[in-house]
Amino acid sequence: MHPFRKAVENRDAAAVAALLADDVVFTSPVVFKPYTGKAITGAILRGVLRVFEDFTYVREIANPDGRDHALVFTATVGGKQLQGCDFLHFDEDGRIDEFTVMVRPLSAANALAEAMGAQFERIEREAAGGQ
Repeated sequence: MHPFRKAVENRDAAAVAALLADDVVFTSPVVFKPYTGKAITGAILRGVLRVFEDFTYVREIANPDGRDHALVFTATVGGKQLQGCDFLHFDEDGRIDEFTVMVRPLSAANALAEAMGAQFERIEREAAGGQ
C-alpha cells in the first residue's frame, strides 16, 4: 500500500501534507484553475476529509518506476455516491508534485462542489496559517 493511500485511509492530514512537494499543483474536479502550493493543497485535502463520508480506496495502480499512481475511490457527499480517482505524480524526492482528482457522476460532482464551496472560507484561512 502506498504511503499516501495509508495516510488518507487513516485520515492523517499531517502525514498527507508531509508527502506534498512545496510547489505541488492540485487540479480539482470542480474548479477550472489549478491550485499551486503545499499550504493550499493541504488545506483543500483537509476540507475533503471533512466532507467525504464512507471514503474507501478500491484500487491502486502504479507505473513500474513508481512516479505515477492512480488511486480509485468511492465516497458519499451530500447523500450522493461518487466514484473518483486521484492521479498522483511524484518528484525526484518522492513528494507529490502533481495531484489531479476526477469524480463522477455529475450529480455527485455537483454535491462535492457545493460541499467544498461551503468549506472554502475555512480552507483559505487554514492555507494562510489561521487554522
